[in-house]
Amino acid sequence: MLKKGSKLNSILTGTCPRCQNESMYLDKNPLHFSKLLKMNEKCSHCGLKYQIEPSFFYGAMYVSYALNVALGVAAFVISYLIFNTSLKVAFIAIIASNVVLFPYVLRWSRNIYINLFISYNPNFKK
Repeated sequence: MLKKGSKLNSILTGTCPRCQNESMYLDKNPLHFSKLLKMNEKCSHCGLKYQIEPSFFYGAMYVSYALNVALGVAAFVISYLIFNTSLKVAFIAIIASNVVLFPYVLRWSRNIYINLFISYNPNFKK
């Protein structure tokens, strides 16, 4: 089980990186595409403003790129090296895994990016 206070807990659950008491997103389900990137303006518990500066989450594109590359490499290794498929099938596996996991990667990249700058602090007062 993920322990409250760890960065991994905040990244995987999408909770506020400072207090980890509430979700940063209006809708916790990343499969509701119309609300995929809709975020609360700030945490109601600790007051952390999620959009730290204008266009803050543009930096999350670099994290998303790294996650997609890692996912593609994993799909290739599993498909081509473990299941001994053809190169064509391995590349189809890469594309399929990136398409299927797109909403999760998008949220994880934002979660990772904000967690690079904000640390857990249970004693923070508004």
